[in-house]
Amino acid sequence: MFEFDADDIAQRSSTGTLPTKTQVDELVAAAHARYATLEEGVVADYIPILAEADPAWFGLSVVGVDGTAHEAGDTGIAFSIQSISKAFVFALVCDELGHTVVHEAVGVNNTGLPFNSVVAVELNDGSPMNPMVNAGAIATTALLPAGHADERWQRIRDGLSRFAGRQLALDGEVYRSESFTNHRNQALARLLQSYDRLAIDPVEAVDLYTRQCSLAVTAHDLAVMGSTLADGGVNPVTGERVISPESARDTLALLASCGMYERSGEWLFEIGLPAKSGVSGGIVAISPGKGAVGAFSPRLDPAGNSIRGQRACAYLSRALGLNLFASDPQPLVSPSALAHEGVRS
Repeated sequence: MFEFDADDIAQRSSTGTLPTKTQVDELVAAAHARYATLEEGVVADYIPILAEADPAWFGLSVVGVDGTAHEAGDTGIAFSIQSISKAFVFALVCDELGHTVVHEAVGVNNTGLPFNSVVAVELNDGSPMNPMVNAGAIATTALLPAGHADERWQRIRDGLSRFAGRQLALDGEVYRSESFTNHRNQALARLLQSYDRLAIDPVEAVDLYTRQCSLAVTAHDLAVMGSTLADGGVNPVTGERVISPESARDTLALLASCGMYERSGEWLFEIGLPAKSGVSGGIVAISPGKGAVGAFSPRLDPAGNSIRGQRACAYLSRALGLNLFASDPQPLVSPSALAHEGVRS
């Protein structure tokens, strides 16, 4: 169960725009200061290179749909994007093939099981169920149209770079470390192949997925990438349209229901934002029409989510009015007033 202590923060309405720049700067700084000394959780070590991360690192960035950045802490430290890449590759594939094709090929329902579950695939007749679990992400990556593996990789890298507004680099150390330990993903790909659910060779699919997870980003990059989704597919920094409004909408809907794996319901209940996490400690949380939060802190809870990042997102969701489900009530209007304005009851 998620544990948050942001109940003492006044809940702003989700309607309207972000507060002033000074207010957002102050609230981001306050969120960072509030959780910077929190020492709960452990650094991931099942991918050996991730265990070398400094547990003290903590970066927090908010980028609005106007491109303005509000930041505190270690927002310039690079880390591997890991599972957060799933959201943006899904968006690219959706933009290429359309809503229906991806829905039918991969699915959009939460498995209710861990992100690397083999059982979930078997229980659902080989369906990966959704693109945010590893099996679904591998299947989604395999769907991206390309003539060969190098072209498909270049399209993935270029697409995620356009979301970030800068050229993203592959972290070779992470890629090599992950390639030596991704046996479960290889098994998932073979299982998908046995059900005829994989569009390309399983070895190629897993290698591409491993590479996309090894792209290096910062907390600032995540906030820009998330804000691109918040702004209907237009990068708020570069002004480039990366994907269509429909693909941005589909991606946010999927993140709301599946982005935090089997904890997605709790996350939506507590924080009210489409979001995605990665085991390197990154989180991106998006408020459509307003902007996005990019957080980075390597200390994780048992589900693989950054503890400081979750707490900071909860704080900012309330303080900045990001929660999709928080709105101010409309004032009651009497029937006589409506009649006076010429509106029939």
